[in-house]
Amino acid sequence: MSTRPATRPARERLLAAAGELFYESGIAATGVDAVLARARVAPATMYAHFAGKDGLVAAYLQRRYELWEQTWDEVLAERTDPVDRLLSVFDAVDRFREREGSGRGCAFLAAATELPHGHPGHPWLQADSRLLTQRLRELAAAAGVTDPDEVATTLLLCYDGALARSAREWTTPELAAGSSVTRARDLAAGWLAARGHLPAG
Repeated sequence: MSTRPATRPARERLLAAAGELFYESGIAATGVDAVLARARVAPATMYAHFAGKDGLVAAYLQRRYELWEQTWDEVLAERTDPVDRLLSVFDAVDRFREREGSGRGCAFLAAATELPHGHPGHPWLQADSRLLTQRLRELAAAAGVTDPDEVATTLLLCYDGALARSAREWTTPELAAGSSVTRARDLAAGWLAARGHLPAG
């Protein structure tokens, strides 16, 4: 359990606690009482900031989405080569994990299995999917690939596969054999070259 100074604002403590518990244990399995205990706030304080658990879940996903987008933006800002920029999604995952300790898999994919359509958190699941799909296509087009749509779809499959593998290794550590994200990046780069998607020269 992480510690958080009591001087941190209550809303921030609630979001930090929810982020840890929802990611570690799942949204459905985490009760409000567990979040309140870890954040060290009273129920009335939570309801003053969020409209119940559903509102807290939505805020958790929003915060995670914004941190993920910010991290990917930072990585992109450091890359100039078009192919490196196209593959930057994998580098961004590694950096995000270093910051957030997120080795269990994708929080958005996990939440998608738990939240029904119409849940306040669902728009953030859609936002994550749109960010990945649209940005990968834009980066593929900027890299001059022969079929940006196919490349974006295939890279997203590699990305999703790497995060699903991370979840499997979390539950069965003896299956781990190096970074699944690094391997997915290498596979994606190899596929790009083998399929002739990259421009000559």
